[in-house]
Amino acid sequence: MPALVLTLALTGASGSTRAADPAPVNEVAPGVFVHTGQIAEATRDNDGDTSNWGFVVGERCIAVIDSGGSTATGEALLAAIRSQSPLPVCAVISTHVHPDHILGNAALASLKPAPEFVASQRLPAALAARQSTYTALALRQLGADRAPVFVAPTSLVGAQTVQINLGNRDLTVRSWPTAHTDNDLTVSDETSGTLFAGDLLFVDHIPVLDGSLTGWLAQIPTLRALSATRVVPGHGGVASGAAAVAAAWDREHAYLLDLRDRVRASLRIGTALARAVDTLTAPAGWQLTELYHRRNVTAAYAELEWED
Repeated sequence: MPALVLTLALTGASGSTRAADPAPVNEVAPGVFVHTGQIAEATRDNDGDTSNWGFVVGERCIAVIDSGGSTATGEALLAAIRSQSPLPVCAVISTHVHPDHILGNAALASLKPAPEFVASQRLPAALAARQSTYTALALRQLGADRAPVFVAPTSLVGAQTVQINLGNRDLTVRSWPTAHTDNDLTVSDETSGTLFAGDLLFVDHIPVLDGSLTGWLAQIPTLRALSATRVVPGHGGVASGAAAVAAAWDREHAYLLDLRDRVRASLRIGTALARAVDTLTAPAGWQLTELYHRRNVTAAYAELEWED
């Protein structure tokens, strides 16, 4: 399909009423900055800094890709931007609905001129269905005095790709069929060959299934075919260079394939879900398996038990 072009109007100067210490960022390519969040559950102590985010600087403006899991992470993100460039933020792109990636948007909502908040066309429905759950989770993890603020997207991406021009620098935003979630986006910086994969790629952090296991497996070859020079995962370290990128996709694919095959085998012999959750243990080497692997088995069972 042909790409749509998202036109971003800029007037006036950018600014924020909040001050924070800048989050640490690495310039992984000229003008491409990445913050690597902790591989951990969100807590008050870490301010929900448990996912990766980044920003890309063009000649005219800056695009943000994800913003972390609290208003505080968004404030630290904005401070990091200001430590690198005075240019305005013209786009804030959410790779999917999970709160560890979008709650920082609240710190960017008051910028002048206002940036476009870009998300999948399926994100609003997903957020509406879960906002009360996400709010309760944030209050429990971060504290009752840190109520989350959800920012509604202003530009929605459907089946077509969207091009965002930052001034002599193009980003390609792609929507994906149901995989990690039903509202996944990726962002490619065409200048540097950097792919922001969101949670379509996990490195070290165990993959988390909230969409479709078979769908995710089906999309990995297409994601690999984008031939990125480097990939920024939603969690874990940046994969740079062809060998590291291939290894990252290989490892995630192996986990998901093993999960699918072992759940299918359990279903064929009539193993009850409760027993499968206890016996289908996670492969070694992933972090946070105690939090997410059993959930992945449960989600895979719910999906695969209805296969023909």
